[in-house]
Amino acid sequence: MNTKETMHPDCEKILFSEETIQKRIEEVAAEVDKALPHDSVIAICVLNGAVMFFADLVRKLHHDIQFDFMSVSSYGDGTTSGALKIKKDISANVKGKDVLIVEDIIDSGRTLMLLKKLLEDRGAASVKIVTLLNKPSRREVDMYSDFNCFDVGNEFIIGYGLDYAQQYRSLPYIGILKREIYEK
Repeated sequence: MNTKETMHPDCEKILFSEETIQKRIEEVAAEVDKALPHDSVIAICVLNGAVMFFADLVRKLHHDIQFDFMSVSSYGDGTTSGALKIKKDISANVKGKDVLIVEDIIDSGRTLMLLKKLLEDRGAASVKIVTLLNKPSRREVDMYSDFNCFDVGNEFIIGYGLDYAQQYRSLPYIGILKREIYEK
């Protein structure tokens, strides 16, 4: 792995190196493996930000994993709508199945709370959540993940799948975006 990463000029600081991320994902994958109740699990990647995390995580799991992908939001034009907007739904039937939601970051918690309820309403036997990042300072509802890689402060986080205006997703590390970039 690249231990001497070159920081993008729009990045203020690297929070977690590629090496640190991969090591933590391995640890969390072991926790997930111990906690999942059955051999067969439907892992749902929440698009787009969780793609890199999802790919690395599922390769480290020792369960029989069925993949599916979902794109959702609970935000309209900058405000919370209170309803889940499904942009791309899963094709799998979750009734009676154990589901693992793989998310990039828990911020307000609203979207994830609504997504978990939706899957439970569809009859999932269990719904567990694993997140790359947890931002508790922004939480608006009582929603937490079952497994979490890292806690972060109230900075604008980019890299390793997380973006600003669809940029910076391919950075191999997680960093803080310079304030002057998003306050233009």
